[in-house]
Amino acid sequence: MKLNRFLFVAIALLPVFSVFAQNEISKKTENRARVINVDYNEEKGAFNEMFKQCVGAGRANEGLRADWQQQLAFVKKECDFKYIRMHGLLTDDMAVYTEDNKGNPQYSYMYIDALYDYLLSIGVKPFVELGFMPNALASSHQTIFWWKGNVTPPKDYNKWEVFIRNLTQHFTERYGVDEVKTWYFEVWNEPNLSPGFWTGSQAEYFKLYQYTAKAIKSVNQDYRVGGPGTAGAAWENEMIDFCVKNNVPIDFISTHSYGVKQGFLDEFGNSGTVLSKDSMAVSGDVLQSRKEIDASAKPNLELHYTEWSSSYTPADPLHDSYHEAAYILEKIKQVGNATNSMSYWVFTDIFEEPGPRFTPFHGGFGLLTIQGIPKSAFYAYQFMNKLGKTELKNTDTRSWATKTDNGGIQLLLWNFTNTLPDSVNNQAYYVKDLPSKSKGKVKVNISHVPAGTYTLKIYKIGYRINDAYTEYVDMGKPNQLNKQQVEKLKKDNNGYPIVTQQIEIKSNSAFSEEFDIRENDVYLINLIKYKSKK
Repeated sequence: MKLNRFLFVAIALLPVFSVFAQNEISKKTENRARVINVDYNEEKGAFNEMFKQCVGAGRANEGLRADWQQQLAFVKKECDFKYIRMHGLLTDDMAVYTEDNKGNPQYSYMYIDALYDYLLSIGVKPFVELGFMPNALASSHQTIFWWKGNVTPPKDYNKWEVFIRNLTQHFTERYGVDEVKTWYFEVWNEPNLSPGFWTGSQAEYFKLYQYTAKAIKSVNQDYRVGGPGTAGAAWENEMIDFCVKNNVPIDFISTHSYGVKQGFLDEFGNSGTVLSKDSMAVSGDVLQSRKEIDASAKPNLELHYTEWSSSYTPADPLHDSYHEAAYILEKIKQVGNATNSMSYWVFTDIFEEPGPRFTPFHGGFGLLTIQGIPKSAFYAYQFMNKLGKTELKNTDTRSWATKTDNGGIQLLLWNFTNTLPDSVNNQAYYVKDLPSKSKGKVKVNISHVPAGTYTLKIYKIGYRINDAYTEYVDMGKPNQLNKQQVEKLKKDNNGYPIVTQQIEIKSNSAFSEEFDIRENDVYLINLIKYKSKK
């Protein structure tokens, strides 16, 4: 097969060359070439879509905002996340629990109903994080974050149990048993970070878990409950041992991991986070968690990483950088089948743990900025969502090849290079304009492609390609963006293909292409088979 030359101005800026037009490539460049060989007929199996099973959000009350809901609907449409997890479902700004002057509990779920009704209306299920403590039920006044989530144990565990049972019954009455059976109930968030997220001990957390699990299972034994939702893959063995020894039900293990090597609960990035040089950061934790569960008395437990990202602070410019897209793909690929979900923290910069933010790009966790500008990280998830349901065999460690039932073929490939200099932190480095360096060539060969007419679409993420942050730097990093600037950033970084071309593939032919690839580039090749109208 020989492709026609692409008739697009974009090619002048983003060279994509046919392997049949490489007479001028030097032997040195040829030796540096990375080759991806895929056979259309060699299937690996169903493509693992754990990456889009869940995504994070800051806190429940933010989900009542119109702009938050609009952004979630957009992310759902483009990335197809199935569940969403967030803090603060039970805090006082959700108005769920109070007591009268005689100490009798009073419940109200109007705010939760409004939030959950919306989620379900757009096809997103809640991954229910049960926290933090309503003030009227709290044993003390310790709080976390600008919005003051109470992180103390309940003053009365029996009242807590009755409260959780009542809430679970309410969910059942409102949404039905069959729906709630598909949810997950996770008890608390990062109780091992004490006193930050939990003022009690490990034993007190296990007590909270026991009362909570009992309450949920008393409504329906098939409802799924788990934890411990720890930071850094902690307490997993201890959690399982506790449940086994005390005959406490548990359906899944949940925990978190981030790819930086220093700091703790750094809401403003003041400690200077540093991206780890460990090539298995994050993914190594996930693989170890799976090993621990497999070796435990409950080897069939599901594993959910209910938070993960490159960095744990919502003030890390790495989140805004084009480098983040390749980092996401690198970690998802390394994890493989070890976990049931990897919930990226979070989908939007509408996120107020340190309070409302004052600049449009501030290193927030989100895939989208507060004003809905897609970051490079967003396109990593959008590109993965374009992959087919059947994975093809592929020995390349930085790509996936898939196909669809209608004859389409997709190849997602990337380079990941940790370019952070030694002795420099993320806050000093990723705020800059960071041109990428060449990493040579990538040759793609897909054999036994069914004959026919195809639309070839090629998409890219990289330096100045779906890289809104660098364009923001070009604007002088204004503290406020006007409407026209927001629209320009969205238009210039819209995720559209850089190449669209119709090609013909003959019988017993192959698809072959060669790409220039630079540090942290991401390419998606999508061959869409043309169906003639009869």
